[in-house]
This record gives sequence, C-alpha cells and structure tokens, in this order.
Amino acid sequence: MSHFDIVCRKCGTVLKETYCAFCEHCVGALLVTKYKDSNFYEAEGEEGIWRFNWLPVHGKKQYAPGPVVYKSEGLARKLGLDDLHIAFNGYWPERGADIRTCTFKEFEAAVVMENSRENHIGGLVVPSAGNTARAFAMMAARTGYPVVIVVPRMCLTEIWYPKGAEQVPTIILGDGDYSDAIDLARRVALEAGMPFEGGVKNVAKRDGLGIVLLESVSKMGRLPEHYFQAVGSGTGAIGAWEMAERFVRDGRFGSRLPKLHLAQNAPFSPMVNAWNRGQRELSPEDLRPELIGEIATRVLSNRYPAYEVMGGVYDAMKASGGSMYAITNDELIEAEEMFEAEEGIDIVPAAAVAVAALAKAAANGDVRRDENILLNITGGGERRLGRDEKVQVKGSIVSKNISNGELEELVCQTLKKN
Repeated sequence: MSHFDIVCRKCGTVLKETYCAFCEHCVGALLVTKYKDSNFYEAEGEEGIWRFNWLPVHGKKQYAPGPVVYKSEGLARKLGLDDLHIAFNGYWPERGADIRTCTFKEFEAAVVMENSRENHIGGLVVPSAGNTARAFAMMAARTGYPVVIVVPRMCLTEIWYPKGAEQVPTIILGDGDYSDAIDLARRVALEAGMPFEGGVKNVAKRDGLGIVLLESVSKMGRLPEHYFQAVGSGTGAIGAWEMAERFVRDGRFGSRLPKLHLAQNAPFSPMVNAWNRGQRELSPEDLRPELIGEIATRVLSNRYPAYEVMGGVYDAMKASGGSMYAITNDELIEAEEMFEAEEGIDIVPAAAVAVAALAKAAANGDVRRDENILLNITGGGERRLGRDEKVQVKGSIVSKNISNGELEELVCQTLKKN
C-alpha cells in the first residue's frame, strides 16, 4: 500500500493511478501529494535524500546526495544578519557537498525518475535551459533509465553534461528559447511514445525540489522565518511552500509558513512585475522573447511560469506574505563576487540572483538582524569541480518549424542510436 495519495488542491478529489496531470474535475489546479504520515521523520538505514519520509517513492533506491546546510559566518556578517543559514546545492568537498551536477535539480531528477519507474513509465522527454538537462543526463547515465533531452541552442554556453553522460540523447532547438524547447519537447514526446516529464504538474518534481527544505529543517530543527530563492518556472519555490505546509501541519517545527522571497533577473521578470501590480495574471508585455536576450541567467527565462495556476507561485506568495525582487545583471555579478569572497566557493549566476535579493532585503528592512533566514543556493561549485569532469553537449540541431514527418524520423534515429 502506498504511503501517499495524489489530491487536487482545489476540490480535494483523490486521483487513482495518475502519474502527472491536472485534476479531471477542475481546470487549472495543481495536484499535490498528501502523505499519510503527517509527522516528519528520517528513516533508519537510508542515506542521502532517500532518508526522508515525504517523498513519493517506495523501496530501496540508488544513493543520491542531498544539500549541505550550514550557518553562515562571512555572508551573514557582511549583511548584518545573526541567523542566516545557507542550503548549498553543488560541489564543495571541503564542506561535504558532492552534487556533481552542481545544481539542486539533481534531487528533482532522482525523485522523478524513481517515481516514473514505479509508475511503469518507460522513459521521459525532458526540456531544459541547462540545469535540469544536466541533472537528468547524469541520472540517466547512472541508472540506465531512458530520457530524451531537448535544449535551446541559445543556452548552450551555459549547458554542460557530467562526464559519462555524453551518450544521453539530446535534441537542440536552433531557433528558439527555453519555452520553445518546451513546445518541441511535447511534440517529441508524442513521436517517441514517452511522456513529457510534466514540469510543475509533476508532483515528484516539486517534492524532489522540496528536499532543500527537508534537509534544512532536519539540520536547523525548525522552519525558517524567511526563505530566499531565484525562480524561473517557480516550481522549486512551490515545492518549498508545499513542504512548509506539511511541517506546519506536523506542528513540531513551527506554526507559520516561511515568508517566501523570490527573485528574477530583470528585465525578464514577469512574475515579479505581476506580483508588484497585485495581479494573478501575467502581462504578455513582460513575456516578450526579446527580453531574454538581455539577462545573464537564461536558465530563469521560462515564458510559461507556474504563477497563475491554482497552487502556483501567486498562491504561495499570498499564503506566505512573500516579497519578490527584480535583480539586474550588475547586481547579480556583484552578489556572485560577494558570496565567493565571504563564503569561499563559486556559485552560478541564478543563485547570485537570490543572494542579491537577500542583500536588498537586509538593506531595506524586509528581514531583521535576529530572524532565522534560509538562503537556497541552487547551484555552485562548477569551477571547483573542474573542467575535466564536464563534457560538451552534442545532439541534432532542428528548427521549431520542423515537420511532423521530419521529427518522427529524427526521433526514430535518436532512439535507435541509444
């Protein structure tokens, strides 16, 4: 018997034998995992991420490391904060961090793949602007689980695969952005007979990203008062909110949700702009593709963010009384340099967006000196990992206007080769 149900957040319907979908009774409402054990615990005999009970998987899994959570000294002193904790997701062996994809998307990939396997899904098609591709490529190479990855060529300068993942099937979109790659991935999924991995609709994805909060509460013994993260689709922030709701229901780790502080790279900051207008609806003006060319963090450039949907970012922000920040390229570069100087490790530009947001919040009084703060460093240690551990992404380059017949032939050849 399973230790969880899949429930519609809006109507409460329990869905049977579902893998990744919206509720059949409600339009535009996310499903959520409801665990039968309302108390959080760590299972004996399990290691890494699998020791937590609030994950939608069963049985023994291959080892997967989790984040390293520690109390900051350098950055905390720099920003005038007394109780700042950092969840570092990346490669930093001196601190015990061994995530060789250098991204928290590795948790997502591990949980999604195991959940898919248990649901008898024979493979997945995964779109990405960088981090998700790397995580799924590594997990596919490690476990032998079939995936086809779709990435936009405009992001190739930011995309690399871990050594050993060179043969993972990859299709490169030559004339579009991340959102266009998502559209192409849906077409590839139909041709390949493999499901699209589902994005924010996939409860395993959100719960996998929520591991950051599981590890943090395990280490701190409490829910943080404030939570900082950069967002593109917003899926990771929703996962953190959903985990926080479970901790509040548990009752032993705090009675209030952490205030979410979410940040985007301006000028492509559609969720920030909508939130500051007090609106659930995103503006088409803020989603213009040309804005993506002006930002340093294209991994945050999702034109289909999970903001408006019920149970999405807007609802998470309302529930937590959150704040959002638009961070310029200059601000993120300054934050990136500050973090490395104060903490002693390199971080990716997207993580620097969150650091810059924290610096703004500390300066303008959004957080007090004595409050407990969790900063999610979503990726870091790429330079520390070294070039020898990385390989260039290779694959077939196609147009978003590729015909169905041409796409069918390409998918067939891609799967045959692998």
